[in-house]
Amino acid sequence: MSPVILSFIKAFLVGGAICVVGQILLDKTRLTAGRILVGFVVAGVILGAFGIYSHIAQFAGAGASIPLTGFGYTLAKGVKTAVDSEGFVGIFSGAIRASASGITAAVVFGLLFAIISKPKMKK
Repeated sequence: MSPVILSFIKAFLVGGAICVVGQILLDKTRLTAGRILVGFVVAGVILGAFGIYSHIAQFAGAGASIPLTGFGYTLAKGVKTAVDSEGFVGIFSGAIRASASGITAAVVFGLLFAIISKPKMKK
């Protein structure tokens, strides 16, 4: 099997597993979608702090870096890198620096699609 196909399969399985966990939480608990999303970000930060998420991200690639757990991992990794190089000040700047390009892309593409699609309020 081709290495590219294998990487797609790994990304699909890990990303799909993360989504399945989210769907189970939505269906079986009284948690709101917002709380589940925040929980995923916090889980990514915690798993990143313990060095677990880096192994998951290395194995699954985009399947682990695209979901919200990957965003939490990026925040934790950015803070760790900034603290190592800048000291205490890195606590405040590392997460922003590490995630700035992803946040900027989300805002820009969200704006573009809002302009193109002319969204309407729900009734």
